[in-house]
Amino acid sequence: MNSDVQIAGDPLAIPHLLPPVPAHPSTVAGFAGLARSVAADRAAWAPLVRYDATTRWYHRLRTGPGYEVWLLSWVPGQGSGRHDHGPSSGVLTVLEGELTEHGTGGARTLGAGAQRVFAPGYAHEVVNDALVPAVSLHVYFPGLTAMPMLAPSHLRSDEAAPLAPYGARCAAPAPGTAAR
Repeated sequence: MNSDVQIAGDPLAIPHLLPPVPAHPSTVAGFAGLARSVAADRAAWAPLVRYDATTRWYHRLRTGPGYEVWLLSWVPGQGSGRHDHGPSSGVLTVLEGELTEHGTGGARTLGAGAQRVFAPGYAHEVVNDALVPAVSLHVYFPGLTAMPMLAPSHLRSDEAAPLAPYGARCAAPAPGTAAR
């Protein structure tokens, strides 16, 4: 009796019959491009957005090899609290409205279309200081496994102290810096 492999040949030996391997980013620029392409597909994400007056709303929009894409909404006054992203790097893209990022370099207003890229250990707080809701897209690579909350004094707008490496916490000042 003949098998399909005997008749047609081994399909794995014929690359043009295999589905294409899905492309995924491998650089920071690639992840920023992924965020822009997801942002541009408004029909895919806009119907999913919900607003919650009691807590920030979030939804994991997509996962891929080594990354996650999250959709978040922010009503006026909502904020993330001061935090870092553990061992993950990330891309924050504002889709609608306006968000304020507070980091070691001070406050930065991010309008629709603005992107911020950050490395592991980068600490910040994101707040909707505007009078209208906002929506943002977050790509984390590798996928988000930790989001340690930090003491409010960790980020001071009047100093640009170097960030401690991931794993270090704010219990002591970084070597070579004076405590304030």
